Amino acid sequence: MSNLLDKKILVGMCGSIAAYKTATLVRLLIKAGAEVKVIMTASASKFIAPLTLSTLSRHKIYSDLTDDGSNWNNHVELGSWGDAMVVAPASANTIGKMANGICDNMLLATYLSAKCPVFYAPAMDLDMWKHKAVKRNIDLLHSFGNILIPVEHGELASGFIGDGRMAEPEHILQHLEDYFS
Repeated sequence: MSNLLDKKILVGMCGSIAAYKTATLVRLLIKAGAEVKVIMTASASKFIAPLTLSTLSRHKIYSDLTDDGSNWNNHVELGSWGDAMVVAPASANTIGKMANGICDNMLLATYLSAKCPVFYAPAMDLDMWKHKAVKRNIDLLHSFGNILIPVEHGELASGFIGDGRMAEPEHILQHLEDYFS
């Protein structure tokens, strides 16, 4: 039996070529018995269609503070709903905003309201991953109690080979399983 059975998992997704892996992650979480709600940044929807994630998660996708200008999506309610939040992919931009309390989209508003443990799986090119500013932001997130899912080594979107690949969905799932064991 899965440690994720009946767990409520918020999946935050920002713009990155690694976004295609998020669909597999959502599918794996559902298969493990979790309930999943997805929050996408505007740039994330340029990499994968919200309809795909809505279909896989069986929930509407949250991307704006309002649905159509009239219905407010309550980031505080979402932040209280989850048993865990995982931001995957977590771009250098979003990591920097998380570390510095910048709140300019639904994902970040929910992150700042989250009452649950927050995991994040970075995805960026090797030089970005090695940059001192990114390392400082990772250290800040660690000091807040956020849980890093380590990047993996391999071929990157740039064509280079090195560290910076987002962890495979199965590895992210294992981190969550281990946490709840």
